[in-house]
Amino acid sequence: MPSPITTAELVARYEVILLDAYGVLNDARGALPAGRALLDEIARQGRRFFVVTNDASRLPETCAARFRSFGFDIHAEQVLTSGALLGPYFAEKGLAGARCMVLGTEDSKEYVRAAGGEIVPVHPDHDCDAMIVCDDSGYPFLATIEDALGVLYRHFDDRRQRRRPLHLILPNPDLIYPKGDGQFGFTSGAVVELLESGLRRLFPHRPASELRFTRLGKPHRPMFDEARRRAGTDSLVMIGDQLETDIAGACHAGIDSALIATGVSTWNETDSDVAPTYLLE
Repeated sequence: MPSPITTAELVARYEVILLDAYGVLNDARGALPAGRALLDEIARQGRRFFVVTNDASRLPETCAARFRSFGFDIHAEQVLTSGALLGPYFAEKGLAGARCMVLGTEDSKEYVRAAGGEIVPVHPDHDCDAMIVCDDSGYPFLATIEDALGVLYRHFDDRRQRRRPLHLILPNPDLIYPKGDGQFGFTSGAVVELLESGLRRLFPHRPASELRFTRLGKPHRPMFDEARRRAGTDSLVMIGDQLETDIAGACHAGIDSALIATGVSTWNETDSDVAPTYLLE
């Protein structure tokens, strides 16, 4: 069972604090009071922190500028995004020079270029080596995801000559995010759910694993392994608002976690498959 804890008590127990962004520090409208209180207490106790966000639509510099517009003293080197995981992934898979279709913003495309990819248009008549879904914005939504489904259909259609492998990559697996006042938005994880559902309908006899995008961000290990590497210590705690991403990912990575009820999830013992270490005031 998770233990209730105050912000001051939690910060005092760890060398480094990992903070989710949406639902913890801010929502779509701006800064949350709980986020200000967290950062004030971290500063008062002289602890280090990193913002660990599934955002793949903004570069760390863009994220930091946005945080500063909210009044937060956060710098680019303190921001770890899921988009930044594309570099290590490309290096591991030998994707330097890969032709990449990117669904996302200009910052999303910059992540791909920095990883070594070459951007090509999302169009069913074009081929690519990788399709990377970074965000739900930055492109004409319906037309682009339908074109993306056409690209995937051409690749997996057995009647066509088989091409080299196609890497399907999802840096941000989040389905929804809090906008404030009980409003929520869909994000890139929901886009990929649409594409995967379409592929399963089109190719019902193919193994589901062949039609699935590789997830990089929370709750998956690459995000938390990179956070631990940057922190340089195992004295870590992850503060998040989503059980399925922030809390589950931290638990699987052996990192303590605290759930704060300012965003998507609330704790209910009977309904939850994963338990945080703490429930934050």
